[in-house]
Amino acid sequence: MLGEVWPFVDAHHRCGRPVVLARLVGRDGPGSRPPGATMAVAADGTWRGSLSGGCVEGTILDLARRVLDGAGPHLTSVTPGEHLLPWEETPACTGELRVLMTPAPADPVHSAITAALADGRPLAVRVGLEPPYAWSVASGTGQLQGNGAGFTEELPRRRRLVLVGATDLAAAVAVMAEPLHRSVVVLDPRPRHITSGALPDSAAIVRAWPDEWIGRHRLDARDAVVILSHDPRIDDPAIRAALAADVGYIAVLGSRATHAQRLRRLAGTTGTDRLSGPAGLDLGGVSPAETALSVLAELVAVENGRGGHRLRDGDLPIHTGTTATHA
Repeated sequence: MLGEVWPFVDAHHRCGRPVVLARLVGRDGPGSRPPGATMAVAADGTWRGSLSGGCVEGTILDLARRVLDGAGPHLTSVTPGEHLLPWEETPACTGELRVLMTPAPADPVHSAITAALADGRPLAVRVGLEPPYAWSVASGTGQLQGNGAGFTEELPRRRRLVLVGATDLAAAVAVMAEPLHRSVVVLDPRPRHITSGALPDSAAIVRAWPDEWIGRHRLDARDAVVILSHDPRIDDPAIRAALAADVGYIAVLGSRATHAQRLRRLAGTTGTDRLSGPAGLDLGGVSPAETALSVLAELVAVENGRGGHRLRDGDLPIHTGTTATHA
């Protein structure tokens, strides 16, 4: 997806280095990556992203180099395992991949994508599947410009992850949430907590009573609140505010005994059955990093409607859907 590789694309753009995008626009057969998966290859040979999880990336690098060396944008077909010898076993993902090889879009499209991702605003992005393979952007798919066949991806509003309590665990969660493309806000009314220096620059650190901040900001089912302060004077009002805001995921840290006490204090509050407490999946971890992984793993599972079981013990498709479409 564009959002996964765009920081890499933008960094090279600001340095004046060309970048070629390989975009998966269609596939016949199974595969590990959905339509819209993107691989970005820069003129200096560095690259980010994946179209197949490893099966065709070497071929894509060769194709990208040709475009960087002057070949025009084009659609091509790539088959995992097509270069194997006859006696070598082919990979399970043998479907033909239809890949669009094109230079990364110039301004104003580049600037529009960069701004939308930075601000967390939704944006529809279209690239033509016929010459001249033109790019266009708009606030919605209905406003996109372009004739003929095209491939459209909707960059959604970035999901917000609100962390209540500027703790060491909040710092670990905030760091891990960055590659998950979350807009992280850390709330704490205690001045010495928010100035600890442990929190990453990518997080917005706000000195405020969390319940008051949540009441002033529109949170919805796409957003999450994780309660981490271990101080009932901070945590309990924040929980009530998050429940009133219909937040999609509300996790509360603490042991089962601590959570039982919390539920007694919140008796009569509507929606306490929605609380994920104790927070996280059962990974058995102890360190802040392991606990952060547990909490974020549960968040991803809940958002995708999954139970967080071991993949080997289930039979559902490994991946969920995508927002990329043909038009």
